[in-house]
Amino acid sequence: MSNVAMDAARLLDMLPEDDKNFAYEFIKKLVLAWDPDFTKVTSEEAKHIAAAEHSGFVDEADIDWDNLAAFQ
Repeated sequence: MSNVAMDAARLLDMLPEDDKNFAYEFIKKLVLAWDPDFTKVTSEEAKHIAAAEHSGFVDEADIDWDNLAAFQ
């Protein structure tokens, strides 16, 4: 978690319960406005995705289960 997110969580935790709920709902609205389908990735997530795509991982759909010798 980023330092900004941790600081925000600490600040949020200091609020009274009603204000915590209000702030939480506001943050949810901000996130939904930024990405209504939650499909955007952060730069850190994009790095992980790129690393996984270039890791040599083989998708299950691409495996010929009747000819596994091809993957040894």
